[in-house]
Amino acid sequence: MNSEDIPLNCAIIDDDELSRSMITHLLSKMDGINVMHVCSSAMEGYNLLQTDEEIDLLFLDIEMPEMTGLELIKLLEKRKLNVVLTTSQEQYALEAFEYDVVDYLVKPVNQARLLKAVEKARGRIDNLFEGQSTELPYLFVRSNHKIVKIAPTEITHIEALSDYILIYTYKQKNIVHSTMKSIEDKLSIYKSFVRIHRSYIVNMQHVDTVQDLNVSIKEKQIPIGRSYRAKFIEALDIL
Repeated sequence: MNSEDIPLNCAIIDDDELSRSMITHLLSKMDGINVMHVCSSAMEGYNLLQTDEEIDLLFLDIEMPEMTGLELIKLLEKRKLNVVLTTSQEQYALEAFEYDVVDYLVKPVNQARLLKAVEKARGRIDNLFEGQSTELPYLFVRSNHKIVKIAPTEITHIEALSDYILIYTYKQKNIVHSTMKSIEDKLSIYKSFVRIHRSYIVNMQHVDTVQDLNVSIKEKQIPIGRSYRAKFIEALDIL
């Protein structure tokens, strides 16, 4: 497995509106890139990254008021984020690489140079996947102010609820601050998980019956969305 199989979740922290817009626009042209957050200050970014564990790649401006990008890196040292620094000055390059950043971009950033930085980040992430099994034996999720370990095989289904998702097992229900797209991407390595509705993902291992455009898992009846029916029927592999 390598990083090209999984979209990169990105955040941008830059106090300059034009720079934020430009980087967001250029990243939007690349496949496999999700710009999840755009922040206008280092403090806003710091608060965000205290709770969001899903960011793979951070585009960080160096020169910002109140807190610089390099100061923010120091505060986030334990997170070991993949960071691409952006700046209008070349003078910080040597110091920047002391923090083991992925790349250092001088503004204005162009598409080719940004693409090169993204590929460098993918290379780093590939190294993390080397030697790993294609299916991890468990997931860690942040739920109810604690981190909970869940075996994917125990998940029966997942339900969207506003800005949260509900992860159901036969034993419990965990409320997680995340999106369906994010959890769908994380579970994409497991063939048994199929999205059947904009608000539901089911684990085919736990499906009991399918009738009248509904999936039955124990006592729970889950609707199959019109746009998801073809993919679901294909996953059934009916004899």
